[in-house]
Amino acid sequence: MATSPEMLCCFCPPPLKQFLEVVVNMKFDEEPNYSKLISLFEGLIGPNPAIRPINTEGAQKIICQVGQKRGRLNIEEEDDGQPKKKVRLGVPATQWISIYNARLPMKQRYHYNVADGRLAQHVEKGIADGLLISSVASCSNLWALIMDAGTGFTNQVYELSPLFLHKEWIMEQWEKNYYISSIAGANNGSSLVVMSKGTQYTQQSYKVSDSFPFKWINKKWREGFHVTSMATAGSRWGVVMSRNAGFSDQVVELDFLYPSEGIHRRWDNGFRITSTAATFDQAALILSVPRRKPGDETQETLRTSQFPSTHVKVTSCSLVSFRAVDWM
Repeated sequence: MATSPEMLCCFCPPPLKQFLEVVVNMKFDEEPNYSKLISLFEGLIGPNPAIRPINTEGAQKIICQVGQKRGRLNIEEEDDGQPKKKVRLGVPATQWISIYNARLPMKQRYHYNVADGRLAQHVEKGIADGLLISSVASCSNLWALIMDAGTGFTNQVYELSPLFLHKEWIMEQWEKNYYISSIAGANNGSSLVVMSKGTQYTQQSYKVSDSFPFKWINKKWREGFHVTSMATAGSRWGVVMSRNAGFSDQVVELDFLYPSEGIHRRWDNGFRITSTAATFDQAALILSVPRRKPGDETQETLRTSQFPSTHVKVTSCSLVSFRAVDWM
């Protein structure tokens, strides 16, 4: 009972985790909904190209590692300073990572499972109500966004483009003193880029790469930039770095699982999660130390298999960042 469904079923098809979540939450005298439970597994019967077989080579090693909090398989990468890539064998599963900060009460609104054609109406309605976009994400080529009244931005523009981080449009907005404040990429290669006025940034640079651009980030750190936004589109990474981001230090936690041990250790040293992104086999979390000590440093994270709408409604914190990640 102390093992989460995510950990217990991490090498299994998603229906097994869904089955477990339903069963363990049943009341003692509750009659099981057998037809619903059976229907969970109907998609697994017969040939299904979406289900990837687990590589059983070295299975004993994997089984031993499951009992640990952060079991993994390492694949050696090129010896150029890039972190060793950690991958996971098995079936892809989607998981939402949501980050909350304790703040004074403010107006906040969320939308998820938004198709391209519905995005504009949600944004325009929010703007009419005095809200601006503070965070965006994508799952299954649909969009999710948070709009709130506490961004501090004075104006905002956005572009939904079939190109991942449309260079010409971004540079055009830079000329108008807009800076990238949040980005998201879809599996089909499209992207949603939000640029705002009223940010504290004085200069920005971004990079699109087929692997996590750790060397480029290190170089930019030495030049006084810090990571302020990240996104992925399929296996491609997009990282935005800004001058005058308000951070005194910054680190990256790069893993194929949610690196809870590393994050809690960083929290103890004053770091807070400020950006997240993930491909199917790697998750990257940026943790930063703010130059100005915040009034309330409380931060919490939540991992769910669906968008955390229920938790957003009941939590006393504000949702500041979120990401749907596909992990193997």
